[in-house]
Amino acid sequence: MCRTTLQRAFRIALKAGGVTKDAHIHTLRHSYATHLLERGENLRQIQVNLGHKSPTATVIYTHLTSLCQTQHQKRLDEFMGDL
Repeated sequence: MCRTTLQRAFRIALKAGGVTKDAHIHTLRHSYATHLLERGENLRQIQVNLGHKSPTATVIYTHLTSLCQTQHQKRLDEFMGDL
């Protein structure tokens, strides 16, 4: 399937779903990686899942969402509480 056809189908699905944000097929890939990261998945595993040869390509997904920051603080507090 060509990229244009896939993108057109994606736009139709967005419109049908009432989504008004500007999104592309690649947005799904970013969302997938971000959700994995927010769920605590290891960055190396995300790299494997996305098929990146270099971890540098995967690091772009480490932009911190508020959920990531909260989870990090919780893990840090738990770790420090045991000391």
